Amino acid sequence: MHKMHVRKGDIVVVITGKDAGKKGKILEAQPKKNRVVVEGVNIVKRHMKPTRAVPQGGIIEKPAPIHVSNVMLFCSKCNRPVRVGKKILPDGKKERVCKKCGAVI
Repeated sequence: MHKMHVRKGDIVVVITGKDAGKKGKILEAQPKKNRVVVEGVNIVKRHMKPTRAVPQGGIIEKPAPIHVSNVMLFCSKCNRPVRVGKKILPDGKKERVCKKCGAVI
């Protein structure tokens, strides 16, 4: 399995590309491709035929995956994008912490 610094449900900030500066929640993580789908970021238009799932068809807008290196985790305490560190608790469990302020993410 490929390792990524973010996971599904995390709030991230896009740091490069056409959507730089946008903040959103990770909807899907694709570790084998090193990509993530972030809500409201990298919106593409798809022409859909009418199907049972999409009875009206037409042009659908949906978020497309972006490379995981183009996003940084957002720390709500610092209110900015930050790097992530690991901290081992006394009971042996690991947790992710903000490198700037040390808050648990």
